[in-house]
Amino acid sequence: MGKSKKLARRYRLLDPLGGGVVRPAFDEQEHRDVAVRAVHVPPELRDAAVRDARRAVGLRHASVVGVLDVVVEKGETWLVMEPVAGTSLEQAVLSRHPLPVLQAARVGVCVLSALLAAHAAGIVHGRVNPANVLLTPTGRALLSGFGFPDPGLWPASDLWSLAATLHFAVEGRPPGPAPIAGADPLRSLIRAMLDPAGPPPAEVVAETLDRLALDRSLDQVIASSGPVPVGQVVAIGLAVLDQLAAIHTRGRHHGAVHPGMILLPAGGAPARLRSARVAGPAMPDFTAPEGEPSRAADLWSLGATLFAAVEGRPPAPGASLTRAGTLAPVLFRLLSGDPAQRGDLDALRRELLAVGAEAEEPQASSG
Repeated sequence: MGKSKKLARRYRLLDPLGGGVVRPAFDEQEHRDVAVRAVHVPPELRDAAVRDARRAVGLRHASVVGVLDVVVEKGETWLVMEPVAGTSLEQAVLSRHPLPVLQAARVGVCVLSALLAAHAAGIVHGRVNPANVLLTPTGRALLSGFGFPDPGLWPASDLWSLAATLHFAVEGRPPGPAPIAGADPLRSLIRAMLDPAGPPPAEVVAETLDRLALDRSLDQVIASSGPVPVGQVVAIGLAVLDQLAAIHTRGRHHGAVHPGMILLPAGGAPARLRSARVAGPAMPDFTAPEGEPSRAADLWSLGATLFAAVEGRPPAPGASLTRAGTLAPVLFRLLSGDPAQRGDLDALRRELLAVGAEAEEPQASSG
């Protein structure tokens, strides 16, 4: 194909991009650079495919590589797209290494945002995969490949494909028969999204990715920095207790309280307890001895979580508290083997407030 060839009398094709299927071109009508890609569609499906592709022309989003035009010429179908500088997620992972959780979560935020905009416009992508996710030099992720979805796909299929793409991002391989290992929040979310029973609601996925892209979980903080100061542990406990109260007043229980489920937002905002919808497998060190989820079991798990935060390790039979100070009596009560001895939410809140006030006194007097 010659360098001077034009499509639709306006898109002048230039040299191929690295021999790939996407070629640079120049739009002589609008005086701008574009990229074009030939799409092979069976003749009997061409009209319907072109009609669907033209729906994508109007989709504009900061995380979408926009389709500008669809050209059918001499039996060939071409997509005209915005030119984008970047490396595909597939290339980045295969040539270097899997992405850190924080970066993968940020990729997920961008791609999910693009998909939700497409779904709102009645467009199913249908080919979300690592090759169609571009990582730009500025750190943004862009979703390409819009234009020719497979017929019969539903938005939920895009969410499954996003989960498979994030699996590849953090594991360096596609999902297989065995579930993804690891208890960190992103891997727990990926497991939930790949569940054959269906993914969590899109709003739950979006909220979780948003928080993971900015926040660190309590288990990450313990692993990287060691035990957490008593005053901060109390603040975490109060924030989680308030969220458990909201759940318990509806007659429900959380059932999966552990350090990986508690997010510590940047900027000192209160700790957040993630939805149990993406909890992943049970964590034995943080499961109440009675073994059955309940509101009382939530309190035992909260006690075990605060123990791990202040001591830097989960509780174990006979384990001593060396760093808890005046928080120790509260933790012993929460970790009682008798559910009735764990107290009620209001009493626990008062006790934590008193411990927190005492923990602040040395700082106030030293100022």
